[in-house]
Amino acid sequence: MMISAPAAQYPAMTTDSALLSSDPASPCVGVCVMNPQTQLCEGCFRTLDEIAGWWDYPPSQKQAVLAQLDDRLARIMDGVFLTD
Repeated sequence: MMISAPAAQYPAMTTDSALLSSDPASPCVGVCVMNPQTQLCEGCFRTLDEIAGWWDYPPSQKQAVLAQLDDRLARIMDGVFLTD
């Protein structure tokens, strides 16, 4: 015999959708290999500092990192490696 409690008594886990929409997801794709020439991850094109700090970054800083990724990829594809 299965006993169930009313749903209102035990609500499902919920998250603040406003928080989720303003907090960007990690760009990690599971290819975690640092390129020695560019000093960027081969999978997500972030630096080690950006990867390590991602979960502590505020949404605005995450957005700033994400905004740089396409440019980084384009520079790599053009053969222009970052020297910073």
